[in-house]
Amino acid sequence: MTDTQRLALRIQTDGRFELIDWPQPGSGTLNTLLAAIGCRAVDAVTISADLTMWVDDEGIVTGLPVNRGATALYAAHRPPHQAYHGTVVITGGANRDGDTLPLTTDQIATLLVLHLTAEDAHIPSQRDRRGM
Repeated sequence: MTDTQRLALRIQTDGRFELIDWPQPGSGTLNTLLAAIGCRAVDAVTISADLTMWVDDEGIVTGLPVNRGATALYAAHRPPHQAYHGTVVITGGANRDGDTLPLTTDQIATLLVLHLTAEDAHIPSQRDRRGM
C-alpha cells in the first residue's frame, strides 16, 4: 500500500473493519459515504485537523447499535461527548478546496492499532508451515 492509493477506513458496530477505496475529488464522495455506511444522510465529526469520522446522521434516532470502536477512537483524540451509532467511515481532513482527503498509510496504521487495542480484539499471529 502506498500513499498514492486513495483509501478510507470503515468500522462496523461489531468491530469489523475494512479499507475502502476513496474517490478522487468531485467524483462521488457523498455516494461513496452513503453506500459504505448504508444510510440516507451523513454527518462529519472532526476527530482532529487530519481526521474526519463520517456517521449516519439518523443513527441514534433509528436505533442503530453503538459503535464502540468509533466511540473509543474519538475518545482517544478528544473528550467524548456522546456515543456514535452505526457504521462509520474515517477519512483524512480536508484540503484548501474543501475536498475530503483519503487516509495516509501512517494514519491507517495508527487507526488500526487504536481500534484493535480499544476493542481488545484478537489479533491473529503468524502461522508456521504446519498451520500452527
